[in-house]
Amino acid sequence: MFTKYSEALEWIHGRLRLGIKPGLARMEWMMDKLGHPERKMKTVHIGGTNGKGSTVTYLRCILEAAGYSVGTFTSPYIEQFNERISVNGRPISDEEILELTNVIRPLADELEKTELGGPTEFEVITAMSFYYFANVNQVDIVIYEVGLGGRFDSTNIIQPIASIITNIGLDHTNILGYTYGEIAFEKAGIIKDGIPTFTAVKNEEAIKVITEQAEKKQAALFRLNQDFKVTSHSPQANGEIFTLKQAGQTLEQLEIGMIGQHQTENAALAVMAAQSINQDENFIITEEAIRTGLKTAYWPGRFEILSNQPLVIIDGAHNDEGISALVQELSTRYSNNSIHIVFAALKDKKLDKMIAQLDQIADEISFVSFDFPRAAQAEDLFALSKSKNKVMAYKWDTHLSEVIKSLQNEQILVVTGSLYFISEAKPYLSEFLKNNKISL
Repeated sequence: MFTKYSEALEWIHGRLRLGIKPGLARMEWMMDKLGHPERKMKTVHIGGTNGKGSTVTYLRCILEAAGYSVGTFTSPYIEQFNERISVNGRPISDEEILELTNVIRPLADELEKTELGGPTEFEVITAMSFYYFANVNQVDIVIYEVGLGGRFDSTNIIQPIASIITNIGLDHTNILGYTYGEIAFEKAGIIKDGIPTFTAVKNEEAIKVITEQAEKKQAALFRLNQDFKVTSHSPQANGEIFTLKQAGQTLEQLEIGMIGQHQTENAALAVMAAQSINQDENFIITEEAIRTGLKTAYWPGRFEILSNQPLVIIDGAHNDEGISALVQELSTRYSNNSIHIVFAALKDKKLDKMIAQLDQIADEISFVSFDFPRAAQAEDLFALSKSKNKVMAYKWDTHLSEVIKSLQNEQILVVTGSLYFISEAKPYLSEFLKNNKISL
């Protein structure tokens, strides 16, 4: 029995030693012991390579604007661990984390003695969320973000009322497969019998697999650029404006507060899912709620401007596709500026392609490491870069503060890479900017 939040958190993080163990058997065992809380809630399931967190946020804000209480389960966290289980965008309390850990800990200990083995950190947190939303704080609907893949992800024991697959990229290939088709098969594992599915996947090999799986499950599939389209896109200083066209309806001049053309696609997915949910007799979601929700949606660490003078941007571009989107936005918005990039990543990513793209856009580039078991070393990142103006730094926090102090007019600092790095860098940067009276 834990008596302190810090003890509970230490035990949860200690499960990281078990690594990633794909499969649903341990989750099903725990759910059976808990009386199947996952069956006592209405859910939406969101998978994909990039854009999951943003899509969760757009849909949550739309539902909130319609007057509903919305639970979310996301990963990893950016500002504090508790945000992984949130209600209406607010992380649950330390006391609730402590309560949930004391519920799941005995099950984890018992499970450890079986042939299935102990649950991983992610499985523990997922189980905590199911118990919380079923028994502690019953909300109108819960949005679940897939952790890894889909088919064997811990969250994939829910029966959602809608499924979303944001996009497909070559990420986590050592686990999910080395081709778009193989990865798409894993992502498509969240498609359920007869449940409408919405996707922004464009890769032909991937969409072919997703279409086949949807047909097998007799699930209606709605595809970006086929069943709905984003048109009239116009970048704004602090967001985007676009029009969403679909069969029989056009929503013009939709505004979002997150930056990036790719964010218009994430928002479109959320709108399509919201309209599908609207057909459920227990939900009423108006056009006004859609517009309000999109405009107010905010998700930290996604092309987020931390200050304007000097201009400091933080973006969790943690794979090849994410870096491509970042580079595109920097090229579109800041082609006349001098860009200094600080980059940290996990060593199991396709680092050569990511760094090659950053080399093309960065006038200066710094490589750093951070305290995480899978973090790449600064010297290894440095060695992959062909930039003529590159450095490596062993203390990322000190280096960031030095770079900010050295920025001149028309110079930009972009901090990017692993979301685990962003979760450490953002609080530090926010505090540094505040203490030095640098703000928006």
